[in-house]
Amino acid sequence: MERGKSQALYERAVRVIPGGVNSPVRAFRAVGGNPPFIERAHGSRLVDADGNEYIDYVLSWGPMILGHTHPAVQQAVHAAVDNGTSYGAPTELEVRLAEKITAAAPSIEVVRLVSSGTEAVMSALRLARGFTGRDRIVKFDGCYHGHSDGLLSKAGSGLATLGIPDSPGVPEAFAALTLSVPFNDLEAVEQTFRSGGDSIAAVVVEPVAGNMGCVPPAPGFLEGLSRITREYGALLVFDEVMTGFRVAYGGAQQLYGITPDLTTLGKVVGGGFPLAAYGGRRDIMEKIAPAGPVYQAGTLSGNPVAVSAGLAHLEILAQGAAYTQLEVAGARLEAGLRGVMAGAGLPCTFNRVGSMFTGFFSDAPVRNYEEARRSDATRFGAYFRSMLAHGVYLAPSQFEAGFLSTAHSDDDIDHTIEAAARAAATL
Repeated sequence: MERGKSQALYERAVRVIPGGVNSPVRAFRAVGGNPPFIERAHGSRLVDADGNEYIDYVLSWGPMILGHTHPAVQQAVHAAVDNGTSYGAPTELEVRLAEKITAAAPSIEVVRLVSSGTEAVMSALRLARGFTGRDRIVKFDGCYHGHSDGLLSKAGSGLATLGIPDSPGVPEAFAALTLSVPFNDLEAVEQTFRSGGDSIAAVVVEPVAGNMGCVPPAPGFLEGLSRITREYGALLVFDEVMTGFRVAYGGAQQLYGITPDLTTLGKVVGGGFPLAAYGGRRDIMEKIAPAGPVYQAGTLSGNPVAVSAGLAHLEILAQGAAYTQLEVAGARLEAGLRGVMAGAGLPCTFNRVGSMFTGFFSDAPVRNYEEARRSDATRFGAYFRSMLAHGVYLAPSQFEAGFLSTAHSDDDIDHTIEAAARAAATL
């Protein structure tokens, strides 16, 4: 593949942007080489500055569940832009999106729109502290909840990819208020609460981990978190920035039948635009200003263009057919990739929940961050480079989930399986 224009753009970028990218997960340091610079996208495909085309399994890190440039979404966005791009004032669009969200997830009685997943989780945890009068938060090793202070300890995503256990710049006093325990280890949670449950405001969890790769919850794990938090008077916060409207229309809480106290949303809810949300029980959410004393604000919150894109996505997804299609495609891709790796005699564990998936180069189950870290990242790097050369765009990290869209065709999946077979033959 020709890469001259992308390379030239990268050389320009590193002079004016830290590391040449505006988010660390876009860097190729963990897999080798430099990233292609994307020029346009359509359906399941990306096209880079050199004209190379790729089947896209990153999908802007999850939100493009209908594929790129879906006609209904494009039409909604164009109509919104024609009316103006930002008002800093209430709109009917915001009310309609809030009504869609609260109807989809019964645990969310009241919702506040914000602009990013980081902002949503930061705000939800401030609210949890304000509501309970407690300071400490329990999170899980390898779960990433944005880059706010106090949540970067043993986080996944880009930190795992770059081998950064904790981030400099976070005051020790902030980090001390966050307790991190192994994902899927209910006994560790029990012990943490026995040691100081009366100081814990909330447990925050990705109900399906996506930032150490895709790792499903063990049977009984989420139910156990709900029981423990109720017992100790803490709040259960589901970080569904990745899973919301992706693993099911009502998110992971619908899929697993769990009712959290607070939920954060992002990705799909914004349809590819900077939009996120947090919401939950009415008595908790009424503590948020101006209804209550816990302050949170945002000039661009509920941006009309972003809200229009989100509404267009949810109106299609609410019909339900997309989830059946995504499950069929996910099962087909999983079966094909499992067969390729088994045929090549390569150790591989494949985790999938609906249209979220990760293939780990490991001969053991991957149920938590430590098990994910034992995967062969060097082998993944070689696999990644081969797949990219054969026109398949994966996340440049062993520790990130892949995603399917309704735009992925049988031919796309066949091509991906064939590319994986060629890659496996060289590993």
